[in-house]
Amino acid sequence: MLNKSGAQPIAIDVVSMRMNTLEEIDLPVIGMTCTACARHIENRLNTLPGVQASVNYATESAHITMPAEVTIQNLVQAVRDAGYDAVAPDSGVTAEQAIADEVRKMRLHFWVSLGFATPVVLLSMIPALQFNRWQWVVFLFTLPVVTWGAWPFHRATLLNLRHGTATMDTLISIGVLAAFTWSTWALIFGGSGALDYKAEHGLGVMTDGMNMPALYFEVAAAVPVFVLAGRWFESRAKRRSSAAIRSLLSLQIADATVIADGVERLVPLDELKVNDHFIVRPGERVATDGVVMSGSSSIDEALLTGESVPVLVEPGSKVVGATINLDGRLEVRATGVGSQTKLSQIAQLVTAAQAGKAPIQRLADRVSAIFVPAVLAAAVITWLAWFLSTQDAQQSFTAAVAVLIIACPCALGLATPIALLVGTGRGAQMGIVIRGPETLEQSRRVNVMLLDKTGTVTTGKVQLRSITSAPDLSDTDVINRAAPIEQFSEHPLAKAIAAQPHVSVTVTDFQNFPGLGAKGHLGVDEVVIGRPSWVLAQTAQSEPQWFRVAVDEAQRFGLAQVAVANAGKLIGLITLSDTVRPTSAGAVKELISMGVHPVLLSGDNEVVARNVANQVGILDVIAEVTPEGKVEVVRTRQSQKFVVAMVGDGVNDAAALVQADLGIAMSAGSDVAIEASDITLVRNDLVAAVDALRLSRQTLRVIKGNLFWAFAYNVAMIPLAALSLLSPLLAGAAMAFSSVFVVANSLRLRRFTSLAHMRS
Repeated sequence: MLNKSGAQPIAIDVVSMRMNTLEEIDLPVIGMTCTACARHIENRLNTLPGVQASVNYATESAHITMPAEVTIQNLVQAVRDAGYDAVAPDSGVTAEQAIADEVRKMRLHFWVSLGFATPVVLLSMIPALQFNRWQWVVFLFTLPVVTWGAWPFHRATLLNLRHGTATMDTLISIGVLAAFTWSTWALIFGGSGALDYKAEHGLGVMTDGMNMPALYFEVAAAVPVFVLAGRWFESRAKRRSSAAIRSLLSLQIADATVIADGVERLVPLDELKVNDHFIVRPGERVATDGVVMSGSSSIDEALLTGESVPVLVEPGSKVVGATINLDGRLEVRATGVGSQTKLSQIAQLVTAAQAGKAPIQRLADRVSAIFVPAVLAAAVITWLAWFLSTQDAQQSFTAAVAVLIIACPCALGLATPIALLVGTGRGAQMGIVIRGPETLEQSRRVNVMLLDKTGTVTTGKVQLRSITSAPDLSDTDVINRAAPIEQFSEHPLAKAIAAQPHVSVTVTDFQNFPGLGAKGHLGVDEVVIGRPSWVLAQTAQSEPQWFRVAVDEAQRFGLAQVAVANAGKLIGLITLSDTVRPTSAGAVKELISMGVHPVLLSGDNEVVARNVANQVGILDVIAEVTPEGKVEVVRTRQSQKFVVAMVGDGVNDAAALVQADLGIAMSAGSDVAIEASDITLVRNDLVAAVDALRLSRQTLRVIKGNLFWAFAYNVAMIPLAALSLLSPLLAGAAMAFSSVFVVANSLRLRRFTSLAHMRS
C-alpha cells in the first residue's frame, strides 16, 4: 500500500488489526466474599492469553476484554479454577437467579447457625443457666455451626490455600477453628492449675467444679453467625442498589404495533427494525426510540428523568422507548432498537460505571493485598509476645484469636464499591448517567464550568423572528434557498430554519463548517448560510446597506443572525431567538455557591450571548467562539491551573467535552457529544448538571467517610485485641458491625434529592 503522497509503503499493523477483534463481556461471578476474592479471580482471568479483566466485588461481576479465540467457557473455567463460579450467558440460568440461589443458601446457613448458636451463647455467658456438664451440651450445639454453618469459610480457605493465597475467609476460618479446637481440647483434656480466664473477665464461670482452661465455644458459634448476618445484609443492600437498572430494563414492552400500508399488526419487540412505523395508543408505553410522524400527546418520562411533569410531543419530536404515552394517539418512526435505544445505553453506561474501580479504591486494593498475611503474622506475634511475657498459653491464645477475628477487612473492601453502586444507581433514577468511577475524582476538583449557551443554558427551541430579504427578492425566496441546506445541520438555529415551509429540492456538495455555517449546491448555484461576517467573506461583494441595517437592528435586540448568500451574492438575513430555561438562573446560583465559576460559551455575537448571561447571572462570557475556539478556551483555563468542566449538547461541543477534565452532555444533543462526555444528562436541564456535580461529590464524600472509618476501625481495634483488651466474641460482633456501618452509610445516597425538588 502507498501513503497519501504515494512515496513510501505503509506496513500493515497486524497487532492493531487483531486488537480490533477484541470483544467485551460482563460475566457474573458467584461466591466472592471480599475484595481479596475479587483480586484473586481477576489475577486468574488475566493469565489467559490476551484477556484483560476487572472484577468488582460489589457488582459481583467481571468486566472482560478478550480476543476472539478465547471462549466463554475458558473464562468460566478460569473462575472455577480459582475456586468460585461464573454464570455463562448460554447456561440457561440468569445472573439474578444464580445470585438469588447464593443468597438463599447464605440465609439458610445463617438461620440454622443462629438456632444452634443462641443456646451456646446463653449458657456460656449467663451462669444462672448453667448446669452440671453443661459444657458437653454447648460442645454438641457448637459442632454443627463450626462444621456446616461455617463451611463456606472453610471451603474458601482450602481453595485459596491450594493457590497459595489468603482472604478474609482465611481469618474467619482459622479463628473459628482455633476457638473450637482449643475449647474441645480443654473440655476433654483440661488439666489442673489452669487459669479460668473467663471467670476473671466476667465471661462466664465453670459450675461443675472442673478446674480446666476457659472454653470458647460461644466464640466458635457466634462469629460465623455475625459474619453470615453481615454478608446477608450486604447482599440485600447490593441487590436493592442495583434494582434501579433492573427496573428500567423491565419496563420495556414485549410487543409493538407496526403499521405498513395502512395495516396494523402486532410483532415481538425484537422483530422491530429501524425506520419501521409503529403506533402508540393512550396509556401504552413507547415501544422503542423514535420520531413522531403524526399525532400529538403528552409523554411521561419520569422513569428516565425523575421529573413528573409530562413532555408535549408533536410531529418531529423525539420519543424514548419505555416512556408512557398519556393521552393522544401517535405514529412513530423507529430510530433505534435493541441495544441502540437510549434505555439500553443508559443501563450499559451505569453498569460499566458500577463495575469500574475509582482511583481512590486503589489504596484499599493495595492495603487488602497485604492485609491478610499481615494479620496472620500479627496474630502469631501476639501469641508469642503474650506467651513469652506471661507463660500463659490461654491468655496468649485469646489475644491471638481476637486479632484474627477483629482484623477481617470486610469494611475496607466494601467502602468504595458499595457507595459507587448506590450513587450511580441513584443517579440513573434521576436521569444522571455517570460513565465511570474516575468521574467522581474529577468532580471534586472542578472549579470552572464552561456552559454552551444554546440547548444548555437556553431551551434550544429556537423561533424564527424575522426575515430581511434583498430588495429584488421575497422572504419566501430566502427560505427556499436556506431551508434545504440547513436540513443537513444539527445546530438548533439550522433546525429552526429547516422547519419552515419551503420547496423541496436536491442538495449536492453539502459542507458543514462548525461554528461558522454551511455550504451546498442547489442546482448550479452555491448557497452559503451562516454567521454574517463569515458569509460576507465568502462573497465577492461589499456589504449592502440594507444588510448592515438589518444586522444592526438584530444586534440591538440581542437576536441571533443567519446570513444567506446565493451564487456569490447576499440575498437575506434571518433572525432567530432562543429562550432561557426557567431553571438556569437557579442552577448558576448554586454553582457559584459550590465554588464553581460559570463561563458562558457561544458562537453567537457578544450582544446575544451577553443578553442571555445577564438573565441567568453569569459574568464571564466568551462569544463568537468556534468549536476549535472552545477547545482552546478549555486548554487556556487548564493552563491557568483550573479544573474545567464543560457542559454541551452538540457536535460542535464534542472536542471540548473530551478536552475538559469533566465533560457533561445533554442526552437530547448529538450522539457524538454524548460519546465524548463523562456524564450524560437524560434530563435536559442545567439543574441536572448541577445535580450531577452534587451527586458525584456526595458519593465521593461517602466513599472517603467509609474508608476513614474502615481504616480507623482496624487501627483502633487491632491494638486493643493484641493487648488482650477485647474478647474474641466482641471482636466478631464489632467486625460484623463495621461492615454493616459501611453499607448503611452508603445507602444514605439513596435519599439524594434534586436541587429542583429541594426548592419546590
